[in-house]
Amino acid sequence: MEEFDRLVQIFERLREPGGCPWDAEQDHKSISRSIIEEAYELFDAIHKEDVEHMREELGDVLLQVVFHSIIARDMGEFTINNVINDLADKLVSRHPHVFGDIRLDSSKEVIRNWEKLKKNEKGKSKRDSMLDGIPTALPSLLAARKIQSVVSRVGFDWQDPHGVIEKIREETGELTEVLQSGKPDQVEEEIGDLLFCMVNLARLCKVDPEAALRRTNRKFKKRFNAIEKEARKRGMEVDEMSLEEMDKVWEAAKGKS
Repeated sequence: MEEFDRLVQIFERLREPGGCPWDAEQDHKSISRSIIEEAYELFDAIHKEDVEHMREELGDVLLQVVFHSIIARDMGEFTINNVINDLADKLVSRHPHVFGDIRLDSSKEVIRNWEKLKKNEKGKSKRDSMLDGIPTALPSLLAARKIQSVVSRVGFDWQDPHGVIEKIREETGELTEVLQSGKPDQVEEEIGDLLFCMVNLARLCKVDPEAALRRTNRKFKKRFNAIEKEARKRGMEVDEMSLEEMDKVWEAAKGKS
């Protein structure tokens, strides 16, 4: 495609002698965090339903793919064409119900077959666990959701959200007990169990826990900003307000949102 070829050529020019010194100095590790940051910015644009910024952020994610591919080519590792062809081959091989003669009638059947096909792919058959492929660098909230999603594909899952709610009550009780014991390690463990259950509840309710928490963060900031504005209006610093005064402003802001 002409537009894609133009993008690749621009990157090649940036990396060539006489191009951009910064671009020429980069390697896989030096720009590795950028793909995470760009992915989060895209995620944010999607959930804000900001189509203009979504278009821009998709471009930034594509930039990272091309950048890594050009670096790999310069290192004699692989090319952008290898990346594209490998992806195309994988899509065809994992959709035999579309490109082959296998019949799968539901999304659940497609997912189960997808997992079976992944196990037989080169390098993945050597894994001791179906969880081994989950990146260790994933943020814990996303990792928890991924772990739960993977094991649910083989039937290891709650039947409905109500069962998770009961488990949350159980974990809350255990947390209350260890708080009284004063043992920090146990408190950390029980809070982790409680968070893991909350992610499970969100998943079964078809809610993205990351999106839900981001929404709550935005809501909290908006309401706390109302407290800060009220403090300035009174000619005070926030820490000069009493908790009762802050609560009153908080509840007023809550009623408006």
